[in-house]
Amino acid sequence: MTETPSAPTRRSAALPVWVIATIAGIFGLLYAYVVWNAATLLAYQASGVLGINGLGWLVLVLAVLFPIIVFAIAFAVGWRRQAIPFAGILLTGLGLVAVFWVNILAYAYAYGGSLLG
Repeated sequence: MTETPSAPTRRSAALPVWVIATIAGIFGLLYAYVVWNAATLLAYQASGVLGINGLGWLVLVLAVLFPIIVFAIAFAVGWRRQAIPFAGILLTGLGLVAVFWVNILAYAYAYGGSLLG
């Protein structure tokens, strides 16, 4: 006559796929803009008069890969949540990417010489 309490179930209203795709698509375009700028910076710097050394290659290739990695992690963390928290997670990742991109630009300006001026 003893009842074993069942584990509490978490009822989560799953978002429709089109909502997930729309939110991820909008933020994906913003992340892709940073990737495009990083690839352009890499191509511009590599074909410049001075070229780039090993550290420059590492930093600039990381600038191309970092937004893709952050988007993948943010998507994996947030896609099962509601719309507002999902967008907030992607926005937080975009803020992290923006800070990293400003650091890359500071590095390019400090050590790139002819890159920005």
